[in-house]
Amino acid sequence: MDYHIKAQEWEPILSFLQHYPGIHTRNDKDLRCFIEGVWYVLRTGCQWRLLPSHYGHWRALHKRFKHWSDRGLWQKLFSSVQNNPDLEHVMIDATIVRAHACSAGLEKNTGAQEALGRSKGGFTTKIHALVDGLGNPLKFLLTPGQRHDITQSYEIVEDIFDSTVIADKGYDASALITQLEEQGCKTVIPSRKNRKEPRRYDPNLYKERHLVECFFGKMKHYRRVFSRFDKSASVFLSFLCLVGTLIWLR
Repeated sequence: MDYHIKAQEWEPILSFLQHYPGIHTRNDKDLRCFIEGVWYVLRTGCQWRLLPSHYGHWRALHKRFKHWSDRGLWQKLFSSVQNNPDLEHVMIDATIVRAHACSAGLEKNTGAQEALGRSKGGFTTKIHALVDGLGNPLKFLLTPGQRHDITQSYEIVEDIFDSTVIADKGYDASALITQLEEQGCKTVIPSRKNRKEPRRYDPNLYKERHLVECFFGKMKHYRRVFSRFDKSASVFLSFLCLVGTLIWLR
C-alpha cells in the first residue's frame, strides 16, 4: 500500500503513540494503516463507509477514531508536535465552515453545545484559531457560526505572555486589550470606526496577519474540515487537530 503520510511525518506520530498509555503499538503496520485511513477520510471528505477496503473495515476504523477523540488523544498529539513555536508574534482570527445537514441531530436542542448555528452563510460552525509567528497553529476553539469572533478571544490568548498579538478590528475590545497588557503583551489591532480615541498601531507589522489567513487556506485543503459532516464537536475538533499536526510536521 502506498503511504500518503511521509516517513519524516510518521516517526513523531509513532513516537507519541508508543508512549501514550492504552495504545497498542506492537503492530506498526496495522497502526499506520489506521492513521492512513483517517488521513484519507480527512483529505477527501468521504463517508466512513466509502473508505477503501485496504485500510480495513470502515466501522472498526470509525469506532477507533471516535474512541481516541473521546480520550482527547488527537488534541494531545497536536500539542506534542508544537516544537519551539515562534511566540514573538502571534495572530488570532476566525473562519466559518458550512455544516452539512447530516451534522445536525446528535441530540435534541444540542446545536449550540456541538458548535452548530445559523449565520448569514447558513448552517455553520466557526473555527477560532491562534497561530504563531510562522503561521503554525497553536490552538483551536469551536462555536456556532453566528457567534462573534471576540467572544472566544479571551480564552484563546490566555496562555500567551510577553508577545505581540496581531488581529483585525473585530478584536478591538477594551477588555481584551487590558487582558493582553496584563499578560505583558503588545497589541497590533486597528481601532473600530466608532472608537472615540483610536489607538495607534504598526501598519507594517499588521501585514503579518496574512499568516493566519494562509493557515486557513492550508487547513481547507482538507475537505473533512472545509465542510463539516460530523455531528459531534469533539470529533470535528479531532480532525482539526490532525490537520494542525500534519502542518507542523511538514
